[in-house]
Amino acid sequence: MRHPSLTARMAVVGSILFAFYAVAAVVAMGAFSVPLWLVLVGSILFVGVQYKIGKWAAIRSVGAEDMPEEQHPEIHRQVEALSEEMGIEKPRLMIARMGVPNAFAVGRKGAGTVVVSRELLATLDSDEVEGVLAHELAHIANRDVVMMVLGQGIASIVAIVAQWVVLLTGDNEIADFFLAIVVGQIVQMLVMLFVMAISRYREYVADSDAAGAIGSGEPLARALEKISRGNERASDSAIDEQVNALCIFGEERGLARLFATHPPMEKRIEKLRS
Repeated sequence: MRHPSLTARMAVVGSILFAFYAVAAVVAMGAFSVPLWLVLVGSILFVGVQYKIGKWAAIRSVGAEDMPEEQHPEIHRQVEALSEEMGIEKPRLMIARMGVPNAFAVGRKGAGTVVVSRELLATLDSDEVEGVLAHELAHIANRDVVMMVLGQGIASIVAIVAQWVVLLTGDNEIADFFLAIVVGQIVQMLVMLFVMAISRYREYVADSDAAGAIGSGEPLARALEKISRGNERASDSAIDEQVNALCIFGEERGLARLFATHPPMEKRIEKLRS
């Protein structure tokens, strides 16, 4: 167990998410008169499908395509060496034009995918790219990316069930429609609060693992500084809200920090250099 604290946090958050999901299943069973066995089987299958769809949707949303090894031999070499160092299989490497310098990982140890933006490769030096790659591989090695994808899926499912409950129990179609939207948003945000709590912590762990894998935190610290500046200048980001939670950069400012999926960039850089 490489990170007992991260593992414990994921276990707690996973249990809470399961409880939300179980309540939604029971409510759906009562609202639609569905047999218990069908709810149980459907719930298990739905989680699996949701995970697959979440992974596929994240990749598709940015228009990622496979990264040819003949065009990017150094990146493939870096990922192969880092994967061996971290004890995971080399993930599928993909590249996309995201409008901003960024990267994210999806999948598990034996079937991971790392997507980097063309803007990131154009912005960073080789050792800085290696730091970013190590960070994303750490997410796969720590299995926390699976928790993020499943958490987002469960939040959406619970919100949909809450909306249908409002619609089925109300007696005013127009008012109930708008109320269902509000209730769905509130319920989804409530579930996502637990997901976002683990999300912020996992970024620090991945930063630490990346620094250990490449022998120093300085390259990743410089990379984060450049990525932050690049994202501040960009206005045409192709990254949607759900994929943003998986990316190496996703900082929010002001009141939005309360619901941010990433810790403040300055704190991450400070920890890497301390």
